[in-house]
Amino acid sequence: MSTPITPPRFEGTYRLQDGRKLGYAEYGPIDGRAILWFHGTPGGRRQIPPRARELANELGVRLIAIERPGVGDSTSHTYRSLAEWAADIQSFCNAKGVDLFAVCGLSGGGPYALACAYYLEDRVVAAAILGGVAPAAGADAAAGGVSTLARLGAPLLRRLHVPLNFLLVRLIRGFASKADAAVDFAARFMPPGDQAVFDDPAMRHMFIDDILLAGRRQMQAMLHDVSIFAMDWGFLLEEIRTPVYLLYGDADNIVPVEHGEHIAARLQNAEFRVRAGEGHLGGLGATEEIFNDLLAHWPAGKKPRARRKKAAPKIK
Repeated sequence: MSTPITPPRFEGTYRLQDGRKLGYAEYGPIDGRAILWFHGTPGGRRQIPPRARELANELGVRLIAIERPGVGDSTSHTYRSLAEWAADIQSFCNAKGVDLFAVCGLSGGGPYALACAYYLEDRVVAAAILGGVAPAAGADAAAGGVSTLARLGAPLLRRLHVPLNFLLVRLIRGFASKADAAVDFAARFMPPGDQAVFDDPAMRHMFIDDILLAGRRQMQAMLHDVSIFAMDWGFLLEEIRTPVYLLYGDADNIVPVEHGEHIAARLQNAEFRVRAGEGHLGGLGATEEIFNDLLAHWPAGKKPRARRKKAAPKIK
């Protein structure tokens, strides 16, 4: 935990109209082009690669990591649909003076990024999906992997989420004094590409720092995520017009590369890239590539400004 990494410029909470709070952290200049980063499952507002933190300052990016309900400082809440997440993001962006923005979703954050690309298409210039979970229900459902596990496990998790949350928090607190040893143990079961991620001292520091902060009081977000994964997302992938970049490792044993191909084949405007020899976390090493892709879609001369019109997301 001694390796220094760039800290957030700001950390705080945003209060939604119904009283719920969203925890978030910002990196880079406040007047930069905004990229909203949706963490993995589990994860929180500090699950930002060290290089991404540096690039935010170098490239003038306002990088905003938002915690999903039930982790860190975000009020626990069960969404009935991904459209409700998009509505929360719209409210957040309106309040923070963010007009146009890009989204990036890691693993379990992938569905949430795609939801914004669909429901907020007038504001989202482009999206990046790093090993993102594929639909588990509906016409776009993918077979096998996390999708099948989510579909089968969601009913049980809904009934047991309170005791499971208590257990997970206790595990995180116990993890604090043995963090490095716990990471070493978990890495034994990862493909070589993911083991290399945790061999990087700065990356290891980031993951440990994030999970200790995110799980200090609650860890229900990952249980809520499974429920969302098991639902019909409320839109078809082919209806997304926003440009989407997808990066998947061909050695991923959590979300198979075939799921990335499955999503890409159904999108209107997708660029699919395979990261050879890398596992589930390989996309975290492609920060510069991701930022360049997303920023290329910014309208020339467009400056960040507050959104005046507050239209609700299109919900079918």
